[in-house]
Amino acid sequence: QVQLVESGGGLVQAGGSLRLSCAASGRTFSNYVMAWFRQAPGKEREFVAAINWSASNTYYKDSVRGRFTISGAKTTMSLQMNNLKPEDTAVYYCAVGTIWGSRSQLDFRSWGQGTQVTVSS
Repeated sequence: QVQLVESGGGLVQAGGSLRLSCAASGRTFSNYVMAWFRQAPGKEREFVAAINWSASNTYYKDSVRGRFTISGAKTTMSLQMNNLKPEDTAVYYCAVGTIWGSRSQLDFRSWGQGTQVTVSS
């Protein structure tokens, strides 16, 4: 079992920046995918960005590409969020899975507890 702990959420004005971090511990496996998802009030949890275990490849949700950058490898991961918009307000979750290219939460087996990001207009 993998344990994930997120940190770095907070309140920021539109146009500002935040950096989220995720630390993994416990049992890990090779060729895994680390990802960020988010869930806004009353909405489904949605994919944001993912990185492979060697940090050689990434993929993003279209609406965050160019503003968010995922980085890290193996047991740590970060999400640098720039030019934040009110619609980015959500609880952000770190997750680990094994299917490269997936954007479905069903393909990610381990989850953190989430960290709140609030962007004011």
